[in-house]
Amino acid sequence: MLAIKKLLWIIAGTVIFSAPAFASKGVGHSDSIAPTLLALFVVLMAAKLGGELFERLSLPAVLGELVAGIILGNLILIHPGWSFLEPLRVTPVQENWALIVESLARLGVIILLFEVGLESTVQGMMKVGGSAFLVAVLGIIAPFFLGYAASWIFIKELPSALAAAVPGFSLSYVHLFMGAVLSATSVGITARVFKDLGRLQTKEAQIILGAAVIDDVLGLIILAVVSGIVNAAELGRALDIGAVLRLIGVAVLFLGGSLTIGAFLVPRIMRQLAKLRTGGMMIISALLFCFGMAYIADAAGLAPIVGAFAAGLLLEEVHFRGFPEDIQIEQLIKPVSAFLVPIFFVLMGIQVRLETFAQLSVLGVAAGFTLAAVIGKQVCGLGVLERGLDRLSVGVGMIPRGEVGLIFAGAGRILKVIDDATFSAVVIMVIVTTLITPPVLKMTLARRRR
Repeated sequence: MLAIKKLLWIIAGTVIFSAPAFASKGVGHSDSIAPTLLALFVVLMAAKLGGELFERLSLPAVLGELVAGIILGNLILIHPGWSFLEPLRVTPVQENWALIVESLARLGVIILLFEVGLESTVQGMMKVGGSAFLVAVLGIIAPFFLGYAASWIFIKELPSALAAAVPGFSLSYVHLFMGAVLSATSVGITARVFKDLGRLQTKEAQIILGAAVIDDVLGLIILAVVSGIVNAAELGRALDIGAVLRLIGVAVLFLGGSLTIGAFLVPRIMRQLAKLRTGGMMIISALLFCFGMAYIADAAGLAPIVGAFAAGLLLEEVHFRGFPEDIQIEQLIKPVSAFLVPIFFVLMGIQVRLETFAQLSVLGVAAGFTLAAVIGKQVCGLGVLERGLDRLSVGVGMIPRGEVGLIFAGAGRILKVIDDATFSAVVIMVIVTTLITPPVLKMTLARRRR
């Protein structure tokens, strides 16, 4: 508690020092990049201070980065003049400097999943492939039905905008969508915890990472199906089954094709790139694969982080032996990761609005969704086929919803099936599942080690 108070005062001091420059909106600056530089100064300073304080409490640094972001984003509740970070909390982002910071944050999570992929291998993932698939399937089915049940219990009327626009719209579609929101999993938080603890090579970590990728694909398919049902109901049309089947086919082809074809092409491409003597070709080659696979995944209708993770899996240390640099690729990526990844986690914290916690009705709905979210993912442990593994840690590792849950909720707002109150409840559920996972996962892993 004392450490959090220190963090609050340090961040507040940084904000007080920086506020006049933000308030001036660039007055006195000849370069338009100045507001971006100041925003990055505040965000990175808060990230490092938060990470340091929480590491001294024997807690993962990522938790300190999230808490630092929450403090930064809600300083306006302490003083109305401290609102300069508000552009980062508005969807969609409008200010140019905020767009740059948001883009860097998104790039950060892509680099994080690429880095995690580099520390994993296709062979290692294949060894736990059966368990990863079962964990992913259970991690979709159980939260979906529990989310539907929680929505049925707590949500008794349609959002006003939807009720006015589509008379006679069924409330069951809202429950279906909430089930889809709870089925999501964010691998970023769990991957960071395993990485900080040096446990990425364990079978439990490999199962969770593999399951999270499959879970992401299945979750996107469910989101597409439910969105299609809602759109069809709003327009009075039948669901386009062909579009759903095409999405499923693209997802399977991307994952299977990238790993199969990539295993054949990557060694040959890397041998050609290794012949170039331009400085920095080793890290540039790695980033080319990362960004290229992430873009292809997005073009295929999947999350870019899926492509980044697949790129990391394909690039093994043996592929870099022909390059002149005498260093491991993981060491080259670390400085990039140290800069970009904390921006993502701080931004996630900034986007949490603490004022929504003051509404008792919202808190009740959030508590129901959070309970369903936590219990639903604990079922995942039953999918672990190997004996002697820590099923509890696998279930805990699948809990966080993170940015994936927020993306799903944002899609619900666009479709008008989620109103402001329900969205606030979803945000609370996302942040609670994100915050509780690092310390609980650390405890379960320590218990297993003992």
